[in-house]
Amino acid sequence: MSTVMQRKVGMKTFDWLVLGACLWIMASMAFAHDGHQPASGSGGPLATPATPAGGTRDAQTYFTDSLLRDQNGNQLRFYSDVLKDRVVLLNVIYTHCNDACPLITRKLREVREAMGEAAASKVTFISLTSDPSNDSPAVLKNFAQQQGVDGPNWLFLTGEQAQIDLVLARLGQMVPSPEQHSTQLIVGDVAGKRWSKIRPDAPPQAIAQRLQLLAQPVAGL
Repeated sequence: MSTVMQRKVGMKTFDWLVLGACLWIMASMAFAHDGHQPASGSGGPLATPATPAGGTRDAQTYFTDSLLRDQNGNQLRFYSDVLKDRVVLLNVIYTHCNDACPLITRKLREVREAMGEAAASKVTFISLTSDPSNDSPAVLKNFAQQQGVDGPNWLFLTGEQAQIDLVLARLGQMVPSPEQHSTQLIVGDVAGKRWSKIRPDAPPQAIAQRLQLLAQPVAGL
């Protein structure tokens, strides 16, 4: 391999290592179920998205292609089937939660409604369980139906504990127990490597606007 090629590959790998570090920092700023308050800062509940780095050659390696299952029992590879080339909003839930999880899920339903059908169809909402031992596809299906969000472009994902743990770790969301999961929202344009953190107390219209911006094509990509 030539020196120039080695440098290019090295830069691609470095981009995704930086992304991983950013996601980890984002998660550490979130508040969880133990009563923590939203992180304060001059930027408010919405953060400025990262500058596009271009390319996704190493994204599959970073995010992994862990085999998961959605609320309909379909097997999906996390990067290839769930993330690749999409604009996404990710959050973590567990279905026997009685406070934050259903409240945030209903707020995200309001976000989709605020976007309108055409814009919402360009964004995939991804809710990952932090409690896969209890949250089977059927349980997730019931939760989604109860919250009125079991429809197109909204995936509720579960899987083997080890696979879920790996995916959550790569998102900076690994926690010692389901109840301690972060309520931080992560939004991203996967192809463009543009990522933002959003606190769940942000207004639905503000979250909708951020997603609409991410869904707009970036020149040169």
